[in-house]
Amino acid sequence: MSTEAEQQLLHDARNGNCEEVRQLLETLDKEVVVDINCKGRSKSNLGWTPLHLACYFGHGNVVKDLLKAGAEVNVLNDMGDTPLHRAAFTGRKEVVMLLLQYDADTSIVNGGGQTARDVTQDKEIKNMLEAVERTQERKLEELLLGAAREGETAKLSALLNRPKPPDINCTDQMGNTPLHCAAYRAHKHCALKLLKNGADSKIRNKNDQTPFDLAQGAEMKQILGGSIGKVINKRLKRYEGLLWKSLRFFGWKLYWVVLEHGVLSWYRKQADAVNNGHRQGCKHLTQAVCTVKSTDSCLFSVKCFDDSVHSFKVPKNSAPKARENWLEAIEDHSAYSTHYCTQEQLSDEEDDDTVSVAALQETLKKAQTCQQRLDKEISNFLTMIKSCNTTKGMPPSFLQKIEVVSEVSKETCEALGNCLKLFTKQEGVRNLKLEHEQEKNKILSEALETLATEHHELEQSLVKGSPPLSILSDEQFYDAVSDSESEKSLSGFETVTTYSLEDSVESNATITSSMSEEKVCGGSGKVCGGGGESLSNGIKKHRTSLPSPMFSRNDFSIWSILRKCIGMELSKITMPVIFNEPLSFLQRLTEYMEHTYLIHQASSLSGTVERMQCVAAFAVSAVASQWERTGKPFNPLLGETYELVRDDLGFRLLSEQVSHHPPISAFYAEGLNNDFVFHGSIYPKLKFWGKSVEAEPKGTITLELLEHDEAYTWTNPTCCVHNIIVGKLWIEQYGNVEITNHKTGEKCVLNFKPCGLFGKELHKVEGYIQDKRLAILKN
Repeated sequence: MSTEAEQQLLHDARNGNCEEVRQLLETLDKEVVVDINCKGRSKSNLGWTPLHLACYFGHGNVVKDLLKAGAEVNVLNDMGDTPLHRAAFTGRKEVVMLLLQYDADTSIVNGGGQTARDVTQDKEIKNMLEAVERTQERKLEELLLGAAREGETAKLSALLNRPKPPDINCTDQMGNTPLHCAAYRAHKHCALKLLKNGADSKIRNKNDQTPFDLAQGAEMKQILGGSIGKVINKRLKRYEGLLWKSLRFFGWKLYWVVLEHGVLSWYRKQADAVNNGHRQGCKHLTQAVCTVKSTDSCLFSVKCFDDSVHSFKVPKNSAPKARENWLEAIEDHSAYSTHYCTQEQLSDEEDDDTVSVAALQETLKKAQTCQQRLDKEISNFLTMIKSCNTTKGMPPSFLQKIEVVSEVSKETCEALGNCLKLFTKQEGVRNLKLEHEQEKNKILSEALETLATEHHELEQSLVKGSPPLSILSDEQFYDAVSDSESEKSLSGFETVTTYSLEDSVESNATITSSMSEEKVCGGSGKVCGGGGESLSNGIKKHRTSLPSPMFSRNDFSIWSILRKCIGMELSKITMPVIFNEPLSFLQRLTEYMEHTYLIHQASSLSGTVERMQCVAAFAVSAVASQWERTGKPFNPLLGETYELVRDDLGFRLLSEQVSHHPPISAFYAEGLNNDFVFHGSIYPKLKFWGKSVEAEPKGTITLELLEHDEAYTWTNPTCCVHNIIVGKLWIEQYGNVEITNHKTGEKCVLNFKPCGLFGKELHKVEGYIQDKRLAILKN
């Protein structure tokens, strides 16, 4: 009923049926529950609310009724337009004035980067919106000045973090800027925040006073006087306490957090912080920014210089101003760390600016000329003194002084000569390195150009001509191109079967030899050789290994492929088949059943805890086959199926590719003795993190023990392949797996621990069993 009412509301708002809209709005709270901000789903009103439609078609009375009923005045449609955008675009002056009376925001930018003033062609509406924008800007400036006067740091931060923040150097009637207000009210943290966001400390008010002239207290004067680093260094205090920290996989965890010398550190307990041992993590607060949420009075986040965000929560039983104290302490330490970091950067920039290659060359020429001239003058002077016969009439002190000056001049000349030699030698080394890099760059550019030309010629030859007969004789399978979210995240690594002349010859020879060795017996369906031997009980014996060992993938590197494709689009890069496994993902699913004896054992046990233990062992065994399995299975075609019957293990299984966007594989298995049913679906969501590929298996797996009428469900852990670019590929499983017995309410929680920094937790699993009252039954 509500859906029909919403469609009727959209229809009446579009057509301006004022009476019908009023009647429908009057029955909202009494009879029908309707979302007044509902969005249309048909082609004519897709993504538009009733207010958008009424404003666009200029139905002023309908707009007034909707706003009175509580319609959101700044609601956005699918294109990012507000009702004000639509009314301004169609030139509805009365509707625009009505929306402005209900505080419509004129600064909102739509999907095209335009405000309401930018989309209108009506001069009167444009002038009206400009006047309102100036009024709204002045309101924000008044709020900024008020927050600076009252010392409301959180409000000040919220205003400065707006998409269009107010002018940070705005003035009041006395000509005072927000920095003036913070200075004469002695709000240190507000002054720090304003300075950090670019406030000008040299602006004078109407009384010709700067913020420094109005500063209250020596500390504020030092901050505004430019010696902020010294103030913080002298008065910076260690701040510590308990905080909840958000972790990537394990939710919130309580840590003892310490702020000291511009570094934020967290420990498991306070004793570790005292001894400065077992630190769980740390972060430098250079250029760090704190953000808070008005909906949660305990939560705050710290965004660091590397764009990493760390979320913390103050314990609920803390003091009322605990979060504010933490924010002020982080501001102090951030200013301290940023100050010294900026000093180093400025000094480096000054050095770089004052020394250039031309200046060095000119200085070198002048130094060489002066050194030669000094050397010549000293030699002439010594020769003149020695050849002079009147030295007997000179005072001894004068002669000693002349000898000292000569010696010092000679030493200076030698030192200057050595400096010039070293400088010339260093300059030669730099020139040699520069020439080497230029030559290397030239070679790489030529190689890349050659590769691009060969690639283009190969594409043209494939389009114009047909491939050789030997290639066409073999079956080729291509992975379907996908637009799903999971496949986009690793689109460049989707395996596509390609060939070259050399590869085709080698592959044909391999296929021919392998087919000649393996013969299939006609009619009986038995595989001759090692795969068809029968045992005394009549059960077939399956092979446990391939006829020939597989060559190592360590001889191949993805980087060796990617470095030749620099500048290409990621989705256009073709990866060789060597990085695939020679089996379909549907066949890979059957490896879940390798340890089916655990299910049979669980079915034979009488205790629920013992059955849960066996089921948990079976869930863990499902990922055991992934040990060093770094190859990617081939993508199944939509509707492709795979069936497996194992008499020796006592089960039959059928799997099918049921969806391609996104790729979902489903499977169903049952015991040959009708003792269990095992089914589920898997959607491997891939994420590429640069050095690794993470596969998160979406989908629920269900195991039913028919004799006990029990159903167990769980989800597989996350799988990650490391060293995708450089190094040896290795795989790990991590994350939490929760197995639930829906009949008894018992749960088994398994924690697949991540590898960690030193690999101590690799392939380690911990867990426990709890009842429905959360009491632990077994560890």
